[in-house]
Amino acid sequence: MPDPRAAALRAALNVHRPAVAMAAHSPLSARLAEEAGFEAIWASGFELSALHAVPDANILSMGTQLENVRAMAAMVRIPVVADIDTGFGNAVNVHYLVPAFVAAGAAAVVMEDKTFPKDSSLRPGGRQHLVPVAEFQGKIAAACDARGDSGCLVVARTEALIAGQGEAEALARGEAYAEAGADAVLIHSKQKTPDEIVSFCRAWSGRVPLVLVPTSYPQLDEAAIGALGKVGLVICGNHAIRAAVSAMRSTFKRIRAERSIAGVEGEIASVQEVFDLQGDAAMRGVEKRFLR
Repeated sequence: MPDPRAAALRAALNVHRPAVAMAAHSPLSARLAEEAGFEAIWASGFELSALHAVPDANILSMGTQLENVRAMAAMVRIPVVADIDTGFGNAVNVHYLVPAFVAAGAAAVVMEDKTFPKDSSLRPGGRQHLVPVAEFQGKIAAACDARGDSGCLVVARTEALIAGQGEAEALARGEAYAEAGADAVLIHSKQKTPDEIVSFCRAWSGRVPLVLVPTSYPQLDEAAIGALGKVGLVICGNHAIRAAVSAMRSTFKRIRAERSIAGVEGEIASVQEVFDLQGDAAMRGVEKRFLR
C-alpha cells in the first residue's frame, strides 16, 4: 500500500527549494523537530549511537535502529528518513530489512557504499573502505524490489569523497547508483569548505536529485544550495544530539558549581512543557472518558 508520507517526501524534493530534514535520536527530539517546522526527520545512526554512548561503527543492532524509527514515526506526522548505514550486510540482508523499515513507518532509507562494519564518516583517520560498484548496485536493486508498492524512497549514499577517491569516482558511482534504481544520491564531504561539494553538484547530470549533509561546511546555506539547482534534500545531520550534549553539560555543571538547582530553573524547559510534549492532555481526556 502506498505510504502518504513517502509520497509527500518525494514531492518535497524540489531542486530549486530543497526540503530540510533535522536529525533526531528519539521520539522526543523528532517531535521537537516537527514543532520547529522541518519537512522531515533524519533518523540518524550517529545520533542514536551517541545516545547510547557507543561509537558510530555498527555497534548497535539493526533491531535497535529499527525500533527507534518505529517509535519516531509513531509520534510525528512528517516523513522519517531512516539511516540504515551499509544495510547490515549484503543484498540479501538488505532485501529482508527494507520491508521491516517500511512497516516501521520509514518514508525513505539511506544506504551508504562502505564496507560492513562501517566507521563514522567524520572521524579523523577513520576506516573508509568502499564496496565495489556492482555490489552496491545489487544492494540498491534489492532495496527497490523489497519496498514493494509503499513508495519508500531509496537513497544511495556514496562516500567516495570521504574516502579520498575524488570527484570523478564520486560522479561515476552516483550515476551507477541512479541507474540501479536509487531515487536520490547523497554525496558526503568532510572538507571544511564547500568547494568540492559545489564542484560535484555542478558536474552532476541531474539524473536524480542530490542530498547534502553540510555538517563540515555550514557556510553553504539553504539559499546557496537551492541556487545549485541539483539538491532536493538537505540533512542537518547531528545537531539534535550536539545541542542536547551542550545544554545538559552546561546545566549539570552549573548545578554542581552553585550547589543548587535554583539558578537553572528559568533557563530549562518547565515540567509543563515536558508534559505537553508527552501528550499528557490527550491522556487526561482518555481518563475522563474511560476510567471507572
